[in-house]
Amino acid sequence: MPKLLVVHHTPSPSTQALFEAVLAGATHPDIEGVEVVRRAALAATVPDVLEADGYLVGTPANLGSMSGAVKHFFDTVYYPCLDATRGRPFGYWIHGNSDTSGTERQLLAITTGLGWTKAADPVITTGEPDKQTLEACTELGGTLAATLMA
Repeated sequence: MPKLLVVHHTPSPSTQALFEAVLAGATHPDIEGVEVVRRAALAATVPDVLEADGYLVGTPANLGSMSGAVKHFFDTVYYPCLDATRGRPFGYWIHGNSDTSGTERQLLAITTGLGWTKAADPVITTGEPDKQTLEACTELGGTLAATLMA
């Protein structure tokens, strides 16, 4: 069964709401035959990444950068997963209080290096998530899970 790995850092109510919306999409009843595995960024491991067929990554934007937890995740898995995960689909969401551009630049530099393929438009937002943003996260989760359906 294909596996979608959702790696996240959710330190605030806003980031938690986005994470839950992504999961709602990824686990929607119309999605069949895809196992959704969720891991906090500090708990995600090399085997988690190697065993997954696609990825969703969620991070807050902290002072212009991805969270330290998500950066640690990528630092841990980058070289052990470099060749084995090339071409796998991924998506991402970012939440910030103001500027998110540095965070997105970092995330794309790392995933480009890994050779992952962006399979959906990201959700990038600031402030309190509104209904439209939450719906976009649900769509993001559903889109990534649907790409893995056999």
